[in-house]
Amino acid sequence: MGEKILYYDCFAGISGDMHLAAMVDLGVPDAYLREQLSLLGLSEFSIRFTRDSRKGITGTRADVDVATEHEGHSHGHRAFVDIRSLVNRSGLSEPIKARSLAIFQRLAEAEATVHGTSVEEVRFHEVGAVDSIVDIVAAALCLEYLKPDHVYASTVELGGGFVKSQHGLLPVPAPATALLLTGVPVKTGAVPFEMTTPTGAAILASSVESFTDTSRFTIKKVAYGIGHRDTEIPNILRVFLAEAPERLPAEACILECNIDDMSPELHGHVAELLFSAGASDVFFTPIIMKKSRPAVMLSVLCNSEVEHQLQELILRETTTFGLRRVAVQKTMLDREIRTVATRLGDVHVKVALRDGKRIKAKPEYEDCRRIAQEQNMPLREVYEIVQREIG
Repeated sequence: MGEKILYYDCFAGISGDMHLAAMVDLGVPDAYLREQLSLLGLSEFSIRFTRDSRKGITGTRADVDVATEHEGHSHGHRAFVDIRSLVNRSGLSEPIKARSLAIFQRLAEAEATVHGTSVEEVRFHEVGAVDSIVDIVAAALCLEYLKPDHVYASTVELGGGFVKSQHGLLPVPAPATALLLTGVPVKTGAVPFEMTTPTGAAILASSVESFTDTSRFTIKKVAYGIGHRDTEIPNILRVFLAEAPERLPAEACILECNIDDMSPELHGHVAELLFSAGASDVFFTPIIMKKSRPAVMLSVLCNSEVEHQLQELILRETTTFGLRRVAVQKTMLDREIRTVATRLGDVHVKVALRDGKRIKAKPEYEDCRRIAQEQNMPLREVYEIVQREIG
């Protein structure tokens, strides 16, 4: 069985209530959520789950109803420190408390930065605070209930225009939302409304390990959380419960440039620097450029973590004025380095495995070269002897 994946398709953004609705539509029992949320000891809210649709797509809608002043509840402000105390003294399990507070911490940090105050002093308007507490604790409950191995999300639609707040009209995305989604791929302008709220952004920022539009998985279930607004595009959060194939091609890229005006003496130097900086492979291919000039094409295989560093190194250490980037996928065998005792001495052997089974094995060049020098033997003969012994 492959690993379980939870994927948020945020083509219309995300809010706390849309997330809650999508999770119930995905199969998280509403009775379980009500029972667990009651452990918070908050009496001023209730939740309704109903069927609704947008642009012909049917899903679940969640409404968090908060009691008004006329029903005996006053609405001042609730500080983050009070919310943290509320969660900590609740009857929720420790993992749920920790996940809930991690999400709320991210939200509070963003609000504190926006308003120029400390996290401890951040205050939420009472109605908004109750909404956020319910949405965030419910998010933690749903994630713990589903227990996905990986959580991914698509590019996030933010919307456009302005949104009303207790401070007046704010541009979309709201300042806290923009801070929470720093470093996350986003898009704007699908509709002139707020599509991603600070609470929705905090859930994503705290829970998603990778944002990508090209994830590969097998869909097991699709669910829809219906938003409260009816806009030009379906106001829906779509979520997939999926399974990853047991073996996925690894994502990588190739950086390339053509060089016809650099001394070949520098090729080895550049290759060593690139390997030291994390390149998976470096190779030079002879080519013919314009005016029949002999040249080489430098190709560097790498992963995304070191790509920027390798680009800078190529531009600094070679004579090229630019380079190309090509996204590729790698299918690789698992590898182990083992020490094998042979009649010529200990040799490090690279063993290739697939699904835990040995496919092939190869002695390390440097060990064979050392033995050849020490015993005054042809390197070819050392290879043959060692290869026979390791099988």
